[in-house]
Amino acid sequence: QVQLVESGGGLVQAGGSLRLSCLASKSIFGLNGMFWYRQAPGKQREWVAGISSSDTTSYTDSVKGRFAISRDYVKNTMYLQMDSLKPEDTAVYYCKTYDQSDPYWGQGTQVTVSS
Repeated sequence: QVQLVESGGGLVQAGGSLRLSCLASKSIFGLNGMFWYRQAPGKQREWVAGISSSDTTSYTDSVKGRFAISRDYVKNTMYLQMDSLKPEDTAVYYCKTYDQSDPYWGQGTQVTVSS
């Protein structure tokens, strides 16, 4: 099992930046990729970005060029650097991973972008 704890959310003006963190309770070396999702009010949860076990990154089109996913193996932490934020990025952001093929989610962190 692995526990995930997100942090770093908050209120920011449009055009601003935030860095989200996702701290894992165990080494992230053995995890099968790590991901960021978000859920806006009244909408379904959507995939935002992912980083594979070989550190290949991928992004949904709406955040390409603005968001960057990374991870620190020493700190067992995944990050999402979010720049040029827009009001439509407002959502609860969740991290997700798989351990032994079982999915695990964090509790989420709120990001609010004001216009």
